[in-house]
Amino acid sequence: MDNSRDAIVIGGGIAGLTAAALLAREGLSVTLLESHHQLGGCAGTFKRGRYTFDVGATQVAGLEPGGSHARLFRHLGLEPPFAERLDPGCVVNLNDGSPPIHLWHDPQRWREERTRHFPGTERFWELCSWIHRQNWQFAAADPVLPVRSGWDLSRTLKALTPGNLATAPLSLLTVADLQRLCGCGSNQRLRRFLDLQLRLYSQQPADRTAALYGATVLQMCQAPLGLWHLQGSMQSLSDHLLNSLQRDGAEVLLRHRAVLLERNRTSGGWTVQMELPGGERRSVQAADVVCSLPPQCLPSLIPDKNVLGESYRRRLQTLHAPSGALVFYGAVHRRDLPEACPGHLQCDWDTPGSLFLSISRDGDGRAPAGEATVIASVFTTPEGWHDLPEEDYQKRKQTVLEQMRRGVENALTLPAEAWLHTELSTPRGFAYWTGRPKGVVGGLGQSPDRFGPFGLASRSPISKLWLCGDSIHPGEGTAGVTLSALMACSQLMEERGRTITLAD
Repeated sequence: MDNSRDAIVIGGGIAGLTAAALLAREGLSVTLLESHHQLGGCAGTFKRGRYTFDVGATQVAGLEPGGSHARLFRHLGLEPPFAERLDPGCVVNLNDGSPPIHLWHDPQRWREERTRHFPGTERFWELCSWIHRQNWQFAAADPVLPVRSGWDLSRTLKALTPGNLATAPLSLLTVADLQRLCGCGSNQRLRRFLDLQLRLYSQQPADRTAALYGATVLQMCQAPLGLWHLQGSMQSLSDHLLNSLQRDGAEVLLRHRAVLLERNRTSGGWTVQMELPGGERRSVQAADVVCSLPPQCLPSLIPDKNVLGESYRRRLQTLHAPSGALVFYGAVHRRDLPEACPGHLQCDWDTPGSLFLSISRDGDGRAPAGEATVIASVFTTPEGWHDLPEEDYQKRKQTVLEQMRRGVENALTLPAEAWLHTELSTPRGFAYWTGRPKGVVGGLGQSPDRFGPFGLASRSPISKLWLCGDSIHPGEGTAGVTLSALMACSQLMEERGRTITLAD
C-alpha cells in the first residue's frame, strides 16, 4: 500500500463513497477507509438465508433527470442502478378511522387527494410548493452552505435568485409556523400527517422542522421529483459507486477503522492511524482528509486540542442527534399481504411508536417468488440500550419485537402465524453495524437553527479537513448526503485550483 495519498476518505456509506468517487474521477490518489466488512453504511444490506434486508434506508430520491444521484452518475460516466418509481410514494394511515392518504406522483392527483383529506388547507400547500420551487432552482446551482470563505460566498451568491431572497424571511420559521400563517394552524389532522412525514426526513415534528427544509421534503413524492425502489437492494447504490472507484484507481480498505488523526507539522497534511482486524495498527498519510462519520466522532479522532481547537471541540461535544431507530425485519408469504399492498406505508401507532413499513416487490431480489420481506422502523431515543446487562437487554428487545410485530400485523391485516422470519435491530445493534455513536440515525435534526446557513459546515475550521454526511447541509437521505459530498469535494478541489462541475 502506498503510504502517501492525496486524500483519505473516512467512512464507506453513500457520502464517503460519493466523495471518494468524485476525487478519484479528478485523478487524485484516494484511499477509502471503512470499519465494516461491507460498504453502504445506513444504506447497506444483510442476508438471512433466502432473504435480503435493507439495513436502514429503503427508498431513494434523486434518480430523476436533474436529481442529485442522476447528475452524479452522469458525471462519473455510469449507468444508474435499475429502479422503479414509487407511485404512490407512500400511503399514510393516521389510524383515526379515516381512509389512508396516498402520496401520488402526479401533482394534480396529489392535489385532489389532499383536498379530500385536508379541506381548507390549499394556501399552505401552495406556499410549500412555491418555497420548494425556489429551493430546487437554488440547489441545482450547487451552492455552498454554510458559507465559510470568499469562494463559498461567491458560489452561493451565483446560485441565488429573487425567489430565494423572497424566502429569506422564512428561514427562522418552522413548518408549523407556515401552517399558522396560512390560517390552518388549528387543523390537528393535518398536523398529525405533517409530524409523521417530517419525522422521516428531518428527525423532527412540524413545530421543530425548518420551514425551508420541510417545504421541500413534503414535495419529494411529486413530479418532477420522485421516490424510487431499487432492484436487488439498496446495496446496488454502493456497488455502482464502488465500480467507479475501482475503475479510477482508488484504494478501498474494508475492516480498517480510523482511530487517530494527527497533523503533519512539516507538510500540513495528515497521518491517519487505522486499526485492522485483530488489533494491528497501521498509518497512512494524506494531504486532505474527508470525514463522513458523524461529527461527534471528531473529538476522539483528534485528541490534540491544539489541532481541533477548544471552541470547535465544545461545539461538537454539544451536538446531540435526536433519534435512534428500532427496526423490525420480517418475511411472509405474499398471499398473506393485503390486495394492492403499497410498497411503503406509514401508520400512526402508540407503542412503541409510529411505524414506517417497506414491503418488497415480487421479483425485486429481496425474497423468493411468492414471498416478501417486511421492514418496519420506529424512531426512539438512542439512550438506555447500551449499558443494560445482556439478560435485561434481550428481554427488552424481545418485548419491543413483539410490540412491533403486532403493529405490523395490524397495519397489514396479517395473521399471527404468517411470519416466516422475524428479528429486531436496536440502537445497540445499529451502533455495532454502522459504528455511529450510540447507534444514532439520520443527522442532527433539521430545525431552523441547524439548517442551511446555520448548520455545521463542510469546510471545517481545521485546514485540509472536510466533512460530509447527514449532519452537513442539506441533510439526511442518500440524495442529501450525495450533495454534501459534492460540496466538500468542490471546496477541496478549489483549493487545488480546480473546479468540479456536474452537468444538469
